[in-house]
Amino acid sequence: MKFTKKQILLLVIVVVIAIFLSAYRLPYYIQKPGGADALNPIVEVVEGYESEGDMHLVTVRGGQATPVQYLLAKLLPHQEILPIHEVRPEGISEEEYIQIQLQMMDSSQEKAIVVAYEAAQENITIEDNGVYVVSVLEGVPADNILKIGDLITSIDDIPMQSAEDLIGYVENKQAGDSITIAFERGEEKLVESIPLAELEELDNNVGIGISLVTDRKIQVDPEVNFSSGSIGGPSAGLMFSLEIYDQLTEEDLTKGYEIAGTGEVDYEGNVLRIGGIDKKVIAADREGCDIFFAPNENGASNSNYDIAKKTAEEIGTDMEIIPVNTFQDALTYLQELEKK
Repeated sequence: MKFTKKQILLLVIVVVIAIFLSAYRLPYYIQKPGGADALNPIVEVVEGYESEGDMHLVTVRGGQATPVQYLLAKLLPHQEILPIHEVRPEGISEEEYIQIQLQMMDSSQEKAIVVAYEAAQENITIEDNGVYVVSVLEGVPADNILKIGDLITSIDDIPMQSAEDLIGYVENKQAGDSITIAFERGEEKLVESIPLAELEELDNNVGIGISLVTDRKIQVDPEVNFSSGSIGGPSAGLMFSLEIYDQLTEEDLTKGYEIAGTGEVDYEGNVLRIGGIDKKVIAADREGCDIFFAPNENGASNSNYDIAKKTAEEIGTDMEIIPVNTFQDALTYLQELEKK
């Protein structure tokens, strides 16, 4: 069968349109419900105790929108379209953004270990050795001076062992002041002077425009291992800490229930607000979970718990939505729960 030039041209146009609709990236990011994976295969305490039920890590799926995905997100429920700069700051590439999310996951696991081992009164030692640069904003004083992965060891000859040390030191400075930063980049040891400025990205607070994470060495006995793969972000902290505690202690914390939840934890065990909780409630419900822990934010208006409760009512789930302010709140709830 022979095609006319007109038919070939029409076919080419159709193919080009199809490629555009399915591959062209719009300046928008789509978020939708992800999965609710059992944590037992992801977290392993060596010779840890087993449980009848499961703790679940709940995720949000997301990515930069194509025209087709944008249209579907407009039509389908529980999908959210966001300007990409609200998700990924300007000046941060997709690859850098992924690395930042993975580093946040590492930090989340580290905090969960501390919270769980201290609560279970197991052996743990902590040593802070400096501050890693997680990201550098575009057009800020640190731009073109510091890079992702640099290890900051001192400022103005004062050792900086943790991110809290660095933030506390800079907070006492004023815009226009300069600080001398000593840092390591691979095998190189470098020193640079960087001026401080009021930054819109920091709510007009003084800074140099970097995100930080502490280079913290933690040793525990028994050992704990993670296999979270490409999952990123800090929001699994609460569920990691509960899973670790459950494996460390003889009592079955799950009582036979399927338990999901979300929330970043800090080293003191406080549960902090996260994004996309409505989508995580839906993911947990689809997995058949019985209980869902949500950050209560000490009763703040429009808290994660408020949004989770509203979403649960909208989808008509039987899953219990439980507000928590701390790891201890979640732990106490499970310890007092009757066996399924």
